[in-house]
Amino acid sequence: MRNVAPEDVDHVDRPVLAIANDYAPGHHLPPHRHRRAQLLYGATGVMRVQTTDGAWTVPTHQAVLIPAGTRHEVTMLDVSTRSLYVEPAAAPWFPRTCQVIAITPLLRELLLEAVTLPGEYAVHGRDGTLMTLLLHELSRSGVLPFDLPLPTQGPLRTLCQRFLKQPRIQPAGQLAGSLHVSERTLHRMFRSQTGMSATQWQRRALVVHAIPLLAAGHTVTAIATDLGYATPAAFTTMFRRVAGAPPSSYLTKADTSGPERPGVYPCGQHMLRGQRTDEEQTDG
Repeated sequence: MRNVAPEDVDHVDRPVLAIANDYAPGHHLPPHRHRRAQLLYGATGVMRVQTTDGAWTVPTHQAVLIPAGTRHEVTMLDVSTRSLYVEPAAAPWFPRTCQVIAITPLLRELLLEAVTLPGEYAVHGRDGTLMTLLLHELSRSGVLPFDLPLPTQGPLRTLCQRFLKQPRIQPAGQLAGSLHVSERTLHRMFRSQTGMSATQWQRRALVVHAIPLLAAGHTVTAIATDLGYATPAAFTTMFRRVAGAPPSSYLTKADTSGPERPGVYPCGQHMLRGQRTDEEQTDG
């Protein structure tokens, strides 16, 4: 199905529905929720998904899993999507919070084929088998570190929101000073509310900010300068440590193999809010 509103077909008695939609650059989907769980895949462009718990940046050729009933909003940056709407009982392994996942070449081809099926596809036969295989492959997908948990309230949430409006690397002491606390207290506050230290959260925020710029064709040098790095090499080192791949992996949108994906996590082993890559755990 193509360019169909999910609520118009939610009544269809199938465990999985596949819908393709095209969006104008900058299109914003206001806060909403679905009865079914959703896989939102960006065949082109970059998406930003936000809930009250955090924000997720979804690069081209990757996807985000959105649990059933989760209130969320999405900003589309030149995006064409392929979505699955899944009955919760059909995917008991689905995560409890949003997760960005790696899309393998096989899973990508299954998604592209699934959106060509009618809503009331034959459950017993080739079409039903395709959907079943799609769910099996989806459950094996790796989780990518492109989530950015946000503090739930108070001065720390205000500080993080201010940082996201003007992202630029800052010493932890400077961040602590703005809250009139010590660096040790600042890191403790961040760990308590986000699962990361202040340094780890800041680096993750800079990476998720940079990905849409890279996809839009901005140079690594320009982005590094804007984010306050002395050299492109310093920015690249940080980016690789957080994302597991260099920023050059996200410079083009045409490479159907997707960016390098070292260090992904099995989707069934749900990545907890604020969980970090091995590289990030050595920081702060």
